[in-house]
Amino acid sequence: MRSIHDVVGSGSFSDPQYLVLASLAAGPKHGHAMLDDIEQMTGTRLGPGTLYGAIGRLEGQALIERLPEEERRKPYKLTDAGVSAFAAKTATLERIVATAASRALAR
Repeated sequence: MRSIHDVVGSGSFSDPQYLVLASLAAGPKHGHAMLDDIEQMTGTRLGPGTLYGAIGRLEGQALIERLPEEERRKPYKLTDAGVSAFAAKTATLERIVATAASRALAR
């Protein structure tokens, strides 16, 4: 069984963090553009505190980086580590969905 340190160290992150990575996978965006993109993807709008908390954690993990300000907007982009983390988490989610679907069909 893995400890919480193994999970945190392996690049696991919460759903808001994954959604920020998914949004930035399409290209650099500022906070408001991420909120709109995430709402379009999921049908749910994150609160600003949730978004900026996720951004802060991702920045702290060096998975995203802030770009120079554009007219008071602070855009972010994925780092190489962020691209890798996003790909790994997406692959894990795809395995979970495939397993869940096959179990549901077996009923």
